[in-house]
Amino acid sequence: MGSVIGVQLVVTMVMASVIQKVIPHYSFARWLLCSGSLRWYQHPTEEELRNLAGKQIKVKNKKDRKYNGHIENKPLTIPKDIDLQLETKAISEADTLALHYFPEYQWLVDFTVVATVVYLITEFYYCLMKPSGEMNISIVWSLLVLAFVLKVLFSLTTHYFHVQEGGERSVCITFAAFFFVKAMAILIVTENYLEFGLETGFTNFSESAVQFLEKQGLESQGPISKLTFKLLLAFLCCVIGAFLTFPGLRLAQMHLDALNLTTDKVTQTLLHINFLSPLIMVLLWVKPITKDYIMNPTLSKESVPLMTEATYDTLRLWIIILLCVLRLAMMRHHLQAYLNLAKKSVDKMKKEAGRIKTVDLQKMVARVFYYLCVIALQYVAPLVMLLHTTLLLKTLGNYSWGVYTESEQTNSDQVLDPSEPLPAPDATKVSLAQITLALGGLGNVFSPLLFRGLFSFLTWWIAACLFSTSLFGLFYHQYLTAA
Repeated sequence: MGSVIGVQLVVTMVMASVIQKVIPHYSFARWLLCSGSLRWYQHPTEEELRNLAGKQIKVKNKKDRKYNGHIENKPLTIPKDIDLQLETKAISEADTLALHYFPEYQWLVDFTVVATVVYLITEFYYCLMKPSGEMNISIVWSLLVLAFVLKVLFSLTTHYFHVQEGGERSVCITFAAFFFVKAMAILIVTENYLEFGLETGFTNFSESAVQFLEKQGLESQGPISKLTFKLLLAFLCCVIGAFLTFPGLRLAQMHLDALNLTTDKVTQTLLHINFLSPLIMVLLWVKPITKDYIMNPTLSKESVPLMTEATYDTLRLWIIILLCVLRLAMMRHHLQAYLNLAKKSVDKMKKEAGRIKTVDLQKMVARVFYYLCVIALQYVAPLVMLLHTTLLLKTLGNYSWGVYTESEQTNSDQVLDPSEPLPAPDATKVSLAQITLALGGLGNVFSPLLFRGLFSFLTWWIAACLFSTSLFGLFYHQYLTAA
């Protein structure tokens, strides 16, 4: 047992050292921005704007400045139809120091990379050694990733709440209420249509908890009622939906801009698949559309299943992982589309009449680049949530990455029976046996059935929220804004 635990402990210590020593010098998050593929538009200086407007800078003596002090303090304005061409520059590491939320972005992305590496190493170790009766350390890493994602999304959402004008607060509250009602409606849908396994998992949890408490000499009707469980779950869904509102709306705008930015048909196809990927994930749990059709296809008179149920569960995990990889690959296209908003704003300004302050023009251009990491977080955070809820679903739900036989599936689903007697010749072994029995009982309470239902629903819900908000954003940016 000591050597088995030691292997995972060594992996954790090594990765903690990587976070502390290596990542400050070799950061994947920084490479995504500073590899040279992203270019940002620099705001023009006041001297350049004066030259373009035909107002040459004149050096005045101290007497003129004092006598005409009230004139010098007047803000300089230029015509909006000025012939301004913005200069571009590749993002460097020095440029990232001025970006808002860059530390949060770097920490989230780099920690996610490390946690994913820990998960891969642990999965390889479990596949090779097949240890039993120990805790999988990658679960802790994945839970920490989800905690950091929620913290970052909470910080971004509160930033919108502090904006007094613009209606962001009302949009967030409206979508939160919408998602709460939607979650309550989804939770009462029969599992003949949405096969999360929540009902089965909760029933198993309640019965196992009652048996566990009875063995401890306690009488209980169960730790929580089904109504309370669903209300708590609906509230969690409401919070997640509110957090994903603006990431979804932003994704829709970047998707449209990215499509206009490229003429390559393959890239456009991948962009479309990337935008529809949450919908594909949602349909994976809709039984009449996917599972029932694959398990019992009606292509001929004889119904021959294309695959087993275990194979379908594995295929569903792989599809989500591949769609997450695609979303990461399309990240630079979306971020460059966002950076091009600076040029788009200037081109729109040139078509307007009147004048604009030079300071306002500079802020309009500079603001796009300074909020790049906010946009990057809004793009990456849902991706990280989907990836690690899927990894937790696989591990805690006792699924497999490969195809196996039904007998292997039955053996993998077995849990420790706390009623089995353990030999205990001395007091130390008696204490260990009692601890083992207690942990075995808790393992029956928090069984794979419960985690399968819970994380299947959460993965599905994150994808549903992201698609709902991005679809509304697509409708808003393409039709309402144009109108």
